[in-house]
Amino acid sequence: MYLRGLTTIALSWAILISTGALAAGNAQHLKGEIPELWRASVLDALTRRADGNSLAAAATLSLRDNAVSASKLADQAVQLAPDNTAIGWLRLQVCARSRACDLRETATTARWIDSDNAAAWLPLLPTAQKDHDVQEIDRILAAMAQGSRFYLYWNPLVVLLFDALKEVRHETRYDYLNADWQRLSFVSGLASAELLPAFSPLIDACRDLSSSVERRHACLSIAKIMQKGDTVLAQMAGLTIERRLASADSKDVRAILERRRTLSWRMSASAEVDSPLLPWSKNSRARWRLARMRRLAREEDVCIAILKDHHLVLYPPKTE
Repeated sequence: MYLRGLTTIALSWAILISTGALAAGNAQHLKGEIPELWRASVLDALTRRADGNSLAAAATLSLRDNAVSASKLADQAVQLAPDNTAIGWLRLQVCARSRACDLRETATTARWIDSDNAAAWLPLLPTAQKDHDVQEIDRILAAMAQGSRFYLYWNPLVVLLFDALKEVRHETRYDYLNADWQRLSFVSGLASAELLPAFSPLIDACRDLSSSVERRHACLSIAKIMQKGDTVLAQMAGLTIERRLASADSKDVRAILERRRTLSWRMSASAEVDSPLLPWSKNSRARWRLARMRRLAREEDVCIAILKDHHLVLYPPKTE
């Protein structure tokens, strides 16, 4: 699933559950086995539409093969939808993958669009670490700690990609991704591969606490913000960082482990019950999930909605 930067089993498990379960029945899409004629046809249809959502989808679809073209498409998408925070985040992720893009300027623009999102600072960390610039790393961490949320815009971006591809389904001659469940599976894999950031730079920065007490405080604040994030990936990363900062025998550790267990259980339980075995049920369940993704900001909230819809409890069984 092209996951980058996950350095712990817990993080890998979380993201495999959250994005992999949905796409399990359509795994070839996650491996990049996209028919090139279909891709070219869809990219042409999306760019001809020339609206913000279509160009953002085109940028994502072309990123792996042509990062420079993807960056230009993302720039155009932001110009057409300057207040769309999800498209602003998409542009930042595309820019981070393109050498021709001014990442610092793009990150600044993303913070203008959503000034409270601590995640907008994340792409700047790898460069500071590569340059061994301790002061810059501390500056970035301190700025991140001032944020009030940590959003990767997972739900709105998956919905954006789904809608954009569905709108051009009649504009391509190639028979591919005709069912809604196939389309949702594909765009979930695509967003997972292309639009989720690497977390290893942040985890590494918060592992090296020898430079200052201020970094420890910043990392702890960031971890707390991340635990309220809109994706399981961010939540699990926040729990991992806080776990490393807490005393081994403290009550905080027990609370962190229990929260992580609850989060993992919600993801796995909701994925299991929301994977219909009957072929004719797949489209209806995909549309049901999409309806919740349109309404709810956080990935975990969608999972909670699924559990409630199936009249299941929201917490794992108590351990002995």
